[in-house]
Amino acid sequence: MKCSHPLLFALCISALSLAWPAAAKQAHKLAPPEQTETITLRAGELPAVSLTPDILYRVLLAEIGAARGYYDLASSTLLGLARDTSDPRFAKRAFQYSMADRNVARALSAAREWALLSPKDPEAVASSLALAASSGETEGLAKALWQRIEKASNKEQAVAQAAAIVGKMQDRELALEVLEQALHDPVMALPVSHLALSDAAWGASDPYRAVEEANKALELDPNLEAAAQRLLEYGMKVDPDTAVAQAQAYVAGHPDAEKLQLMLVNRLVERRRYEDALFQVRQMRARNPENFDLLYTEAEVNIRAERYKEARALLNQYISVQTQRRQSINDESTNAAADASDARLLLVQIAEKEDNLKEAIAQLDRIDDPALAFQAQVHKAVLQGRMGDLKRAESTIGRLDPKDKHERAVVALTLASIYRESGRTDKAVEILQKADREMPDSTEIKYDLAMLYERQGNTDQFEKLMKRVIELDPDNANAYNSLGYTYADQNRNLDQAQDLLERALDLDPDNPYILDSVGWYLYRTGDYQAAIEYLQRSYDNLPTAEVGAHLGEVLWMDGLRDQAITVWRKAYDMDASNEILNETLKRLGVTLK
Repeated sequence: MKCSHPLLFALCISALSLAWPAAAKQAHKLAPPEQTETITLRAGELPAVSLTPDILYRVLLAEIGAARGYYDLASSTLLGLARDTSDPRFAKRAFQYSMADRNVARALSAAREWALLSPKDPEAVASSLALAASSGETEGLAKALWQRIEKASNKEQAVAQAAAIVGKMQDRELALEVLEQALHDPVMALPVSHLALSDAAWGASDPYRAVEEANKALELDPNLEAAAQRLLEYGMKVDPDTAVAQAQAYVAGHPDAEKLQLMLVNRLVERRRYEDALFQVRQMRARNPENFDLLYTEAEVNIRAERYKEARALLNQYISVQTQRRQSINDESTNAAADASDARLLLVQIAEKEDNLKEAIAQLDRIDDPALAFQAQVHKAVLQGRMGDLKRAESTIGRLDPKDKHERAVVALTLASIYRESGRTDKAVEILQKADREMPDSTEIKYDLAMLYERQGNTDQFEKLMKRVIELDPDNANAYNSLGYTYADQNRNLDQAQDLLERALDLDPDNPYILDSVGWYLYRTGDYQAAIEYLQRSYDNLPTAEVGAHLGEVLWMDGLRDQAITVWRKAYDMDASNEILNETLKRLGVTLK
């Protein structure tokens, strides 16, 4: 094939240099595919094959196809070339394009061919083993991994690679078992082996074993921060107080272990041990006074502790530091503007918590990082809407200059939400109807418009639009959940509700909103025990008045009335005006004393 077009000629040269750099060095006639025998190569050796018109054509076909996004064509063509020529580079290229195409079956075939043609290439062997593991093919995997570890000159690296390979397995318990079998006594004296087992145990939902292995790693190397990090992270599920105490002890002897210290601060905050968290941050600041990011960290802790005055002072100090950086150094060469803007966003958060919306807006107007300008003005409009100044909010939105379809959708969704929150549902519907006509492929707009229809009681339009969202975005868990919950709440189409909620749960199994919907569906079908289990899981992660109303109702109907009253009281304390909670109490004739 001749390359007569300049662009095609360039592609020819590029493809040849990329995939066949040594093709013409030594030549012998290439046998037809059906007569080709496997060529055994020494390490680093490449087959000597003449560059025939057929090979050239197939190389060009593959590379041009890949350039145009036809990865299936490119990978299958290159895999055929690898088998015909015994050149591992074609197999590697086929593997890469198969992965780009997300074709796991072909990627596994290409990886195996690559490993067969280049058995001493660790990347080839690791790719083959990892894909086999991810496909559930684990027979003989432990033995193969040990053989790689045994032959490796760098045992630590080989163990880490083995852990990465079993990490591809879907069955986490089996992954732990395979890794245990792959790590023989000679490498069990290495801390990395116990770190790998710790991670595998954690993945297999065995935090006790994970902590045990992390302890062994730390015993082998008392200075190993990675082991101390795992002891803290995994230990929080076993014995939080012990995990924190161990981390504090390690930090006392290793004051430069900054990552562990920041992890410790986060865990202390989660447990509301704010004084301990602040002590830790201040210790870090004393040791490293030039690390101004710790000012920001200390401010965050104070915000969580609701010490807003202290947080505000720290953030203003941090902004002052970043302003000085911008003045003394070329602004484009630093992230000072972004850092200062992040601090102002925290000041906005403080002002909102103190219900000082004017101050929050003032801080938003001081944000000058171009990357946050759009977000800041959108937030400003929302706050203006909360203040009841709809005209000014609409004016703020109107001055925005959205640069793409996503930002245009955000503008419409924000303006609609402002009107919805002010009780102007009709106006919100009008805004989103117009946006839906202008951006008919935006599932976000369709979803919000459908929810507004549901709020208006327009069930037909709600169903029609939500089904359209699912058609456009088959992996939209929220759409399945919304439609399924509506059916369950209205006590109709329960078979469809089950299918919809099962799909939502498959897509997002820990989503508390979906757990609430599933619990409500189970209540409608009369399975009170299962309903309580799902609703309790939802309430533990999302303690809102609505979920509390649902959980309380099922407990009440199951005869657990004291528990129901307790749940409802907590829900009432959270949101005494919640419509669903009040409707539930009225319908059941319950008065909270």
